[in-house]
Amino acid sequence: MRDVETTSADVIDAALQLHRDLGPGLLESVYETILAAKLASRGYGVSRQQPVDIEYDGMRFEAAFRIDLRVDDLLVEIKSVERLNAAHAKQLLTYLRLTKQPLGLLINFGGETLKEGLRRVVNDYKPSAPSRLRVNQ
Repeated sequence: MRDVETTSADVIDAALQLHRDLGPGLLESVYETILAAKLASRGYGVSRQQPVDIEYDGMRFEAAFRIDLRVDDLLVEIKSVERLNAAHAKQLLTYLRLTKQPLGLLINFGGETLKEGLRRVVNDYKPSAPSRLRVNQ
């Protein structure tokens, strides 16, 4: 299995190419389906709409939420909106905390360019990305 930084770089590369080829405006499910197939063809273990159970206060809730994409140990939340807002990053951070994963990518395919819609979200992780790309520091 590749390290999370390599996986992250490959996901970003595939997402950039997908956005260049198809542009903004499609449904999230279209970007999710194609991105998952591209990453699987690169040899990654990819799960789409993976249900996640949580435990709280002695209770267990099955399939409490679904992760758009899980690429090896990297969580990827996909959006297709005009602009990301703070709630989107908080959602992914909560997913990271509940699954005890260190890193996730929030990717918005709805903008003019993908650069403005790409965020790395970290959970107790020492990221190597520049601070301008991190949402929770």
